[in-house]
Order: sequence, then structure tokens, then C-alpha cells
Amino acid sequence: MAVRSGLWPALLGIVLAAWLRGSGAQQSATVANPVPGSNPDLLPHFLVEPEDVYIVKNKPVLLACKASPATQIFFKCNGEWVRQVDHVTERSTDGSSGLPSMEVRINVSRQQVEKVFGLEEFWCQCVAWSSSGTTKSQKAYIRIAYLRKNFEQEPLAKEVSLEQGIVLPCRPPEGIPPAEVEWLRNEDLVDPSMDPNVYITREHSLVVRQARLADTANYTCVAKNIVARRRSASAAVIVYVNGGWSTWTEWSVCSASCGRGWQKRSRSCTNPAPLNGGAFCEGQNVQKTACATLCPVDGSWSPWSKWSACGLDCTHWRSRECSDPAPRNGGEECQGADLDTRNCTSDLCVHTASGPEDVALYVGLIAVAVCLLLLLLVLILVYCRKKEGLDSDVADSSILTSGFQPVSIKPSKADSPHLLTIQPDLSTTTTTYQGSLCPRQDGPSPKFQLTNGHLLSPLGSGRHTLHHSSPTSDAEDFVSRLSTQNYFRSLPRGTSNMAYGTFNFLGGRLMIPNTGISLLIPPDAIPRGKIYEIYLTLHKPEDVRLPLAGCQTLLSPIVSCGPPGVLLTRPVILTMDHCGEPSPESWSLRLKKQSCEGSWEDVLHLGEEAPSHLYYCQLEAGTCYVFTEQLGRFALVGEALSVAAAKRLKLLLFAPVACTSLEYNIRVYCLHDTHDALKEVVQLEKQLGGQLIQEPRVLHFKDSYHNLRLSIHDVPSSLWKSKLLVSYQEIPFYHIWNGTQQYLHCTFTLERVSPSTSDLACKVWVWQVEGDGQSFNVNFNITKDTRFAELLVLESEGGVPALVGPSAFKIPFLIRQKIITSLDPPCSRGADWRTLAQKLHLDSHLSFFASKPSPTAMILNLWEARHFPNGNLSQLAAAVAGLGQPDASLFTVSEAEC
Repeated sequence: MAVRSGLWPALLGIVLAAWLRGSGAQQSATVANPVPGSNPDLLPHFLVEPEDVYIVKNKPVLLACKASPATQIFFKCNGEWVRQVDHVTERSTDGSSGLPSMEVRINVSRQQVEKVFGLEEFWCQCVAWSSSGTTKSQKAYIRIAYLRKNFEQEPLAKEVSLEQGIVLPCRPPEGIPPAEVEWLRNEDLVDPSMDPNVYITREHSLVVRQARLADTANYTCVAKNIVARRRSASAAVIVYVNGGWSTWTEWSVCSASCGRGWQKRSRSCTNPAPLNGGAFCEGQNVQKTACATLCPVDGSWSPWSKWSACGLDCTHWRSRECSDPAPRNGGEECQGADLDTRNCTSDLCVHTASGPEDVALYVGLIAVAVCLLLLLLVLILVYCRKKEGLDSDVADSSILTSGFQPVSIKPSKADSPHLLTIQPDLSTTTTTYQGSLCPRQDGPSPKFQLTNGHLLSPLGSGRHTLHHSSPTSDAEDFVSRLSTQNYFRSLPRGTSNMAYGTFNFLGGRLMIPNTGISLLIPPDAIPRGKIYEIYLTLHKPEDVRLPLAGCQTLLSPIVSCGPPGVLLTRPVILTMDHCGEPSPESWSLRLKKQSCEGSWEDVLHLGEEAPSHLYYCQLEAGTCYVFTEQLGRFALVGEALSVAAAKRLKLLLFAPVACTSLEYNIRVYCLHDTHDALKEVVQLEKQLGGQLIQEPRVLHFKDSYHNLRLSIHDVPSSLWKSKLLVSYQEIPFYHIWNGTQQYLHCTFTLERVSPSTSDLACKVWVWQVEGDGQSFNVNFNITKDTRFAELLVLESEGGVPALVGPSAFKIPFLIRQKIITSLDPPCSRGADWRTLAQKLHLDSHLSFFASKPSPTAMILNLWEARHFPNGNLSQLAAAVAGLGQPDASLFTVSEAEC
């Protein structure tokens, strides 16, 4: 019976093994299959289960499992039982439960795994059984480990500016298990936990948030797993620093201790100094300016006066003064006495009355004085009559009061709100004006011929005609005459960017169409008796060399008015656009003027101008009005004081009107927001056959040293495909900031899938890195869409727009004179030019107006420059009427004056 009882477990094991051979492979982890009626507590449970392993090179791997209670354990790999001879078995007893336990190990070679490589993954599983049933372990996967040699993407060398972001991509070689990536900087490990300025992305790219000088190094991407360790090619990263100017030193002492000399100041390119190939500072490092030191003048005596009459004390005297010259600038006073007295008799002092000779002398002197006084009165009367005749002849009533209804001589009511009754008709602009400028003579007067000189002499005594000719006949002759002088050699040979005219004391106006540039010549700015040929020219930035230093940038077009050197008795007003966003905290604005020698000088620092200066500027949003008494070449230049300083850029999208091929180009222009820049691009696109495909936008471009990026998105791939090889295009910062380069643009080339494709929908992004941005939603038909064409319609350029005389002004001449006469004198009740300036919101310029002979004339001139040709005279009339002048008829034109 004992022998029989020992056979039962063996027989049970053989039966269970046969059953296991017929059972299929299980996909789950440990699985128990109890025998019906058995005790589930005696099912095998695994103390050790096989785990996933990698085969490195040709070394076999060891799999082990241990179960208790267990009578048999076998491995099954990929659904097939492993031979019993390949098992290494150890039996023991579990010390805690006293149940039998078994541990089994097998080796898996590389050859076994490679047999099924590519078909499925190689796996192995343990099966243990006892008298109560069977249990299956989890599956262990065996993989062959490897790591390829070549990186899928290696980092590339870069040169970046200070504080710019750096991205070094790295895609490690393919491998099992996947390679881990680390970065080396000059063979030292980069640890993001120790340096918050760097981090490693999930795609293994190394990112430096803001480049520092210490980040200049060789960077290496290292990939490693259990098989090998691979190194990428090293990428050299150079962090460069563009040079910056230091602050100017103080002006040196004047080189001359007495008289005219020079003084200079300097700066160095050390704030910061250029490093690692950074750009050197642009501009001059030394500035010179003229200076004058007052020389001391010693005083000197004037000649002695005549001796006085003999006095009662028998003495007479004479005097002299220390005034020939008087001492000044620290000079010495005169030495000696200023009064000399002596006896006027020999010995005896006798005082006698005046004789007949003295009485005759006194009577003669009085007669001469009376004659001189009468002669002076006669001359004054003759002059007044001549002036009255000249004004009545030149200031023709049909011109001076055109469009104004005359009123009776009877004074109007003081509370009448309509002082200027009707606005002038600007459609009847006169380009030819005839009038008597000098006393008339008999006989016909020849037409006045202009000379090559820029300053014309008076007309003489003959009657002459002032004639403004058409541009088709005289444009080339006018430019050729100007170009004969050395200073005018740089003037353009054409007339599309030039206006000119002939003017006298009545003044006038020059305008260059579609550019926002004009020149107002007020009445009496040209001396009476003088006639000037005056021109106004717009220069292209590439034709004129304007040196810019440091952070300076050109904000306006470069404009010439001239000829320089002519005598002006009143300031003229030059109007031009600018693209700055002016604020005292962000900008330092200067008006530059070019001398005849070609050098540029700062003639005005906006915000620091002196009232009595030759130049003055009224700066408004998008426009500046320059008062100047000297003609020449001007430009408005700004120097950024902080990164908040911004320029306005006009963004325009153009595309061909007709598309005859599969390719289609979209051009994105980035221009200064000025009328002249827009005019140039519109003319260029007309020649290229382009059309505007989106409404223009304005972008504020900041002084942050970041480039302008442009990209195109959401192009329908079923109809179009982009031919760009990069995700975006860039326009360098300095190309935009210096303002001297025209037609800055990027082109996006698209290709139609089919010639029948005509609809295009996409999105164009334009933005400054870490700055402002604009997006365009483009959706149009490339064959017929012209809905934005009217946005760029330019005015007709059929003639030179020069207005001569009263037709150039909104305010009639006689009314203007009355306003000036009434408001110039100070008024205790405040009803003078100061109140008018406040009503017109010009009270910030009171000190400048007060420095001129006629403050009211300056205010009216600025009003003319700001409101021509669409100014509202009714508003000006209401402002004048609201001053409460006692005599309202001063601001009306009577029938007697017409």
C-alpha cells in the first residue's frame, strides 16, 4: 500500500503535464486553473515571475520563476514548451508555510530570438501546477538591444546676438531600448536643474532662453542606452554683442580764447564694446561745433565836446565820454577825467548879455529845424500814398475777397456769429497773376525774364507781369537751371517729386501730390520788391547720404526747399509726414539740416527749442510743421530712449492682377507709414501689374533689436501648395529701423494644383519677435477680385501744384489783415492773439508766437498749413467772433473795400 500511495503523485503529474501540453498559450499575467473539487488555497502562486529583458550583443539572457506549492514548473516560449533538459530545477520547502516550492531557470539565446524577429515579439511564460490545479505567470518579452550610429538630426552651428533665444535640435539614432539624451557644453554636462536659463524639450532639443556670453561654446548631443553611447558632431554657438555708443563727453573748452574757434566732444563704442564679431557702432565718434569767446574791449574816450558858453563864474567847460568804444567783456575803463573846466577871460570876469549875433544864430537854428520837420512830413505823405496805390492795384478785390459777400459800411452786431460769411472757391485756382508791382509808365511792358540766380533783384520802375508757367513747358528748363549750381547737382531730373513756382510778397504754396509734403509761403515772407523762384523736392533715401549714429532712425522723408540763402522776413512752414509714435519718455527728436558743404547738423531739438530760434516745429500725430527762416534740406530724425520707442509701419499685400501660369506670388510690403512711401510702392506695383488684395494695416515696430517675421498659413493643400522651404521669412531689424531702405518686402510663392483653380484662402502673419503683430485673412478670386483697388487711387499728377498769391490761402487777404491788426495789440480783457491760440489748441506755443513781430500772423499761418484745402472757415470765424472784440466790423469786408 505504501508503494501504491507513492505512485499517485507521479501519475497525477503525468496526467497534468499531458493536459498542459494540449492547453493553449494565455495572454494574461498569472492565471490559476483549479481542479474541480480541489482546495483553491493549495493552487501554486509565483514567488518569482519572469521579467522583460534585452539581449546585449550575443550574450544569452536568464529567465527564472519560482512557485509554491508546486510539483512541476515548465517554461513555454512563443506557444511552444521548452524541453525539459533545458530547465534547471531546484526544489525546496517554504519555511513560512512548510509547503514544497520549486524554482526553474532557462537561458534564451540571440539565435532563438532572431528566428521569430520580424514576425512577432519573442516571449516566455511559466506554468506551475499542484494537486489543486495550475497557474500561469506573466509573459516576459525578450528583445535584442541595439543603437544605430547615425543621428536622425544633429545640432548646427549658430551665431546669435546677446539675449536672443537659442534652439539646438537633436534627434537621436534609432535604438532598443530608446536612447536617453544628454547635452555637453565644452565636454561638461548641461544640467537644467542647476541652470534655469536652459531646458531640454521632449524632442531632446536644447533651448537657451536668453543667450549670455558664457553660452558661447561647443555643444554636443549624446545618446546612450544599454548597448552603446553615441556623440553627435559638435555645434559651435557664438554669442556676439553689437557695439553701442557711450554717452557723449562734455564739450571741450573753446579752442580760441578770443573770437571764433571750435569745441568738440567724443564718445566710444564701449557701451557695450562689440564682441565675437558683433557689429561696430554706426555713426561718428567725434562731433565738432563752432564756438565764440567774447574778446575784452578796453574803453576809449570820445572826442571832447565844444566849450560851453562862458558862465557867470567866468569859466566854461567841455566833456567827453568813455564810449568810443565803451569797455565791455571785462575791458579796462578809460583813464583820466571826463570833464575839463577853465577860465574863459584873461583877468577880469565880466558877464554881458547876448549880442545880436547870438540872437541871429538861435533864430537860424530854429528855422532849419522847422524846415526839416516839414520835409519829413511831406516824405511820409508821399510814401503812404504810394503804398496805398500799390496795395489797391495788387490786392485786387476779386482775388482778395473771392467768395465772400460784401456788407455795408454800417457795423454789424457784436454778437453776430458769422464773421467770415462764405468759404472761397478753391476750384478756381489761378496760376497766372498780373498786377502792378511798381509805379506805372507809358508804353507796353515786356514780360519779366527770370535769371539763373536764386535771388532776384527788384523790378525797377517799369510795370512788369508776374507769370507762373505750366510744367510741360518749363519743368526741364527750371531743373536744368537749378542744376547748374553745385549745391543743386543732387536734385532729381524729373518733376514727379518736385514742385516749383515764382512768388513775391503776396506769398503762395507749393505741394508735391500724394506725398503729404507742402511749403507755405505766408504774405510778406518775401520782401516787397523781390521775386523768388522757389522749389520743393522729395529725395529718395538712397540718393542722399544721411549719417545716423547709435539708435537714430529716419522718421520723415528727406525734403529740400530752396534755393538756400534767400532773404525771408517771415518764417515759411514746411509740412511733411513722419512715422514715429512721439513721446518724451521714448524718443529724442531732432530736426537735421544739410549745409551747403554737404554736412548734416542738428538745428532743432524738439522740446528744447528757444522761442527766438530760427527753427520751430509743431509735431502732431503723423505730421510735423516746420517753421524756418532759412531754406534748405531737412529731415526729422529720432533717437530711441527706451525699447518702448516705436515706428509705425504700413503693411500692404499685393498680388498679380492676371495669373497666366501655375505660380502665384503674394508680396508683403513693410513701409514707413507716410504718404510718400505709399506713393512709391503704388507706382511700382502699377508697373509690375499688381493689385492690392487686402486692406492695409499698421504695425508698431519697436526698438527691441528683434527682426520682423512673415509667414503664411492655412493654405488649402488640395488646391495650392507652398514652394517655401522654411516656415517663415525675416526682414532684419536694422533694415527697417534705419529707415533708408525702400520697398522692403517678402514674397510668398504658391503653386496651383490645377490651372482652373481661382479661389485662394489663407492667412498671412506679420509680427516682430517678442513684439506687435498683424494677421491678414486672405480670401479672394485671383482672376477677378479688385474690391480693394479704390483704396490706392492717387490724385492726378497733370500739373505742378503751385498756388500763387491770395488763391493759395483760405482766409481772404483783407480779412487776414484786419484780424492781425485787431488781435496783435495786448488786451487787458484777454481778447487778443493769446485767447485765439487757446481756442485753436495752440497755447503750448505761446512763447514762440510772442517772439515774432506779429503773433497773430503766425497763428493764422499755422492754421493755413494745417487746414488747406479742406479747412472749415466757419470754425475759425466762430473762434474769432468769440473773442468779444468791441468792433465786430473789423472782421468783415465792406462794400467800400471791395
